[in-house]
Amino acid sequence: MTGDSTLRAGVVGLGWAGRQHMDAYAAQADVELVALAGMEADQLELLGDKYGVAPERRFADWADLVAAGCVDVLSIATPTTLHAPITIAALDAGLHVLCEKPMAENADVAQSMVDAARRSGKVLEVSFNHRRRGDVQALKQLIDAGLLGEIYYAKAGWLRREGIPGMGSWFTRQAKSGGGPLMDIGVHMLDMSLHLLGEPTVTSATAATYAEFGPRGKGAAAYGLGRKTDVTADDFDVEDLATAFLRLDGGGTLLLESSWAQWIPYDQCYVTLYGSEGGASIEWGGHPRESYRRLGIWTEKDGVPAELTPVVPPDGHHMETVIQFLAAVSAGSVAEHDGSEALVRAKIVDACYASAAKHSEVALET
Repeated sequence: MTGDSTLRAGVVGLGWAGRQHMDAYAAQADVELVALAGMEADQLELLGDKYGVAPERRFADWADLVAAGCVDVLSIATPTTLHAPITIAALDAGLHVLCEKPMAENADVAQSMVDAARRSGKVLEVSFNHRRRGDVQALKQLIDAGLLGEIYYAKAGWLRREGIPGMGSWFTRQAKSGGGPLMDIGVHMLDMSLHLLGEPTVTSATAATYAEFGPRGKGAAAYGLGRKTDVTADDFDVEDLATAFLRLDGGGTLLLESSWAQWIPYDQCYVTLYGSEGGASIEWGGHPRESYRRLGIWTEKDGVPAELTPVVPPDGHHMETVIQFLAAVSAGSVAEHDGSEALVRAKIVDACYASAAKHSEVALET
């Protein structure tokens, strides 16, 4: 840390997510974005110029950035299988780390990241930006106030019409991603649901996975690597749809589904909660030109059915994720921010994939 207590930040990864972290650091008065790492030389130059990063602190290799000792906090926005090696090296070098989701390709690797955080005494946070949505924050406040009573059933999903993110890219190769849409977008809905429900323990998972679009060269997003149709087994070896039934401690249940491609009219995202005193739903999606977004709460007032329209704050996005990470670093809240919550998500995802492979229920260790 510099003498004036300004935190020095670095970012590994020059894609969309990495740029969100760059913007967030650059917007903070007490943070200086001083280092970038990425293999794309043209982007490294472009972004280095944009954010005023000195040429000698633009690194093609993330290991050189970590070894340079020029940052206090580091964001990691790389393919999933690079999360752990970069995180562990950075923590062992005395850096605080904010890593993009999913935490790692499996729970064993995620555990090694938590172990490194505890060993180093540094903050490890995983970025789940969708829980920073304004509608999620508004609903969470009402749930915590008891408006819905005991929530006994929930369902959540993120389904795309055509959204496989780059056929043959690291997203669609299990060795680099750890999985398909469950790992990519389903984990967002899992995190959002558990966050809203107050972090119940998941006791078992019954899941199924399917790959009906990707192996046939169908369902590719218009962005990324385009619409490749001559797909080989090396191009796509993950699922393109996953569904899971999760049992929670206390008797509650959560139904989770995620898909990159499906015969549906448009993209759909939702979280629906059923409580003893009320119900609630967050929905968004639709065609880009006719998108929709709704938060509904249904209960009763003095015996009369009532629908509430809460005041929804602005979305926090990655900006709020970075701000909260920096707050934990400044406060020295290491024990509360060691990656343990994200590790729980990784264990649940592992159980879902294991259940799908076995065609039977899988119990989670409690």
